Amino acid sequence: MLVARFYAPGDIRLEQAPEPTAGPGQLKIAVENCSTCGTDVKIFRHGHHHIDPPRVIGHEIAGRIVQVGEGVEGWAEGDGVQIIAAIPCGTCPECSDGRFTVCSRQKSMGYHFDGGFAEYMIVPEAVLAVDGVNRIPEGLDFAEASVAEPLACVLNGQEIAGVGEGDTVVVMGAGPIGCLHVRLARAKGAKKVYLVDVNRGRLDMSAQIVEPDAAICGEEVDAVEEVLRLTDGRGADVIITAAAAGRAQEDALKMVARSGRISFFGGLPKDNPIISLDSNVVHYKEISIFGANGSSPEHNKRALELIATGAVPVADLITERMALSDVHKAIETVASGTAIKVTIQP
Repeated sequence: MLVARFYAPGDIRLEQAPEPTAGPGQLKIAVENCSTCGTDVKIFRHGHHHIDPPRVIGHEIAGRIVQVGEGVEGWAEGDGVQIIAAIPCGTCPECSDGRFTVCSRQKSMGYHFDGGFAEYMIVPEAVLAVDGVNRIPEGLDFAEASVAEPLACVLNGQEIAGVGEGDTVVVMGAGPIGCLHVRLARAKGAKKVYLVDVNRGRLDMSAQIVEPDAAICGEEVDAVEEVLRLTDGRGADVIITAAAAGRAQEDALKMVARSGRISFFGGLPKDNPIISLDSNVVHYKEISIFGANGSSPEHNKRALELIATGAVPVADLITERMALSDVHKAIETVASGTAIKVTIQP
């Protein structure tokens, strides 16, 4: 079978490998779709401290079961499934308290276990142990189902920040995650949703599909001033920084309303993670700032349901479908920002 293995930064190789066999407690799936994201770009360029090469990467996974390992119940050959990416241990103090997204012993598909850039893959026992395999509803496209993983992360972030009925929301970053944030905020009853990006081409491409109430190009106007103008000087109830930029986080403090909430959704580069923050703004305006890290198995289930019911449409966000042999092109396309969501179909 064909796989895409990461060996070192800049070195992902297409190779032939033996088909795996499901052991006790495992499932073997034929990968139908494994979508790509900015994390795959980061891995390709810089590697990751949790990846011990060589490793088959890819973590937005949907496929069909072709073998059920001994002792696995409730699943059968032919079942369509979506697989979680972040795997909590289920037993540490954080997991015992229900805080699976900050599990101190978390593992991940495509990092600790071979992922979905392959024709076939093994779903490890650790995934089944935390109920991390989700049945794809009848009629739902596998590519759409693969987007449940990033949507689950978006769902976690918006729940932490309390996005809800009547909110004015600013999403900073018009990539696929930003588009999902716009769609989910709408589904949660937000009154207004504004989309901000410094790249005019990416902003226009995304805004044409998700139709925010305003699309603000930060290279052409002062985004803070524009948000304040749109809100009559009040600011927005929720700011979501879906961009790996310290400037976005700093600007969030300048455009948030009193008693507003800020989600630091996008992580910053490891070599430049420090921002300037006016503590008095947080203090006197009673601003809440939240982190958001990945998703839980339950978030994945609910994200898949949101997609299947049409509450959060994702089909039109999938703008490129490529073969596994085009994995390098797929990663380059994600890096260029010329597509919204790129999915690989092994």
